[in-house]
Amino acid sequence: MKKVLIVETNVMRYQGTNDPTGLWLGEAAEFVDEMQRAHIDVDYVSPKGGFVPLDPRSMKYTDAATMAIYENPDFIDRALSHTLTPGQIKPEDYAAIYYTGGHGVMWDFPDNPELQAIASAIYQHGGYVTSVCHGIAGLFNIKDANGQFLIAGKTITGFTATEERLAGKKRVVPFLNRDQATAHGATFSQHRFYSEYAVTDGRLITGQNPFSVRAVATQLITKLA
Repeated sequence: MKKVLIVETNVMRYQGTNDPTGLWLGEAAEFVDEMQRAHIDVDYVSPKGGFVPLDPRSMKYTDAATMAIYENPDFIDRALSHTLTPGQIKPEDYAAIYYTGGHGVMWDFPDNPELQAIASAIYQHGGYVTSVCHGIAGLFNIKDANGQFLIAGKTITGFTATEERLAGKKRVVPFLNRDQATAHGATFSQHRFYSEYAVTDGRLITGQNPFSVRAVATQLITKLA
């Protein structure tokens, strides 16, 4: 049975401010909806395990499918209340890892060696490393079997500087995704702001923004099939 590991943030506030952040609900819920339709099981992990906060702004961008996942007791329990810790994960159990977004991930994804080791192991045994929006932050420091950055020489995408400016967050984020991607040897590709866009390069699949979740999911499902 193929399984996908979904990574979520534990960060509740933009660092240095009182403004709340957290998981962007649709970036988990829409992905889970697509996995369920494809009969692919998922597990949920976060850097610390346990509770995952929701970015309150993400609740404004829900539809019937998103709310159906959000209201499911299994999602409430495993995705939001009792996520697994990295130490509980066996990489060999998973065909792919998927990094969700929400601005919080910019603080607890990039420098987590346990999550990096999990992603690297999944990739090394032929699995897929995927992300959407700010989830790209989880990819920046993953190393391959040769100790090189996994994204080096690959084309990837994530939330853009234009989108940060339009979201009103460009001054408070710790970095811009394009800058980090190019500094680690990747080619950063982007399309029109807030429009669906996902890129597959080998066994890396990335989406630009919250409107790209289902595109990432369907590209992954196609590969897993």
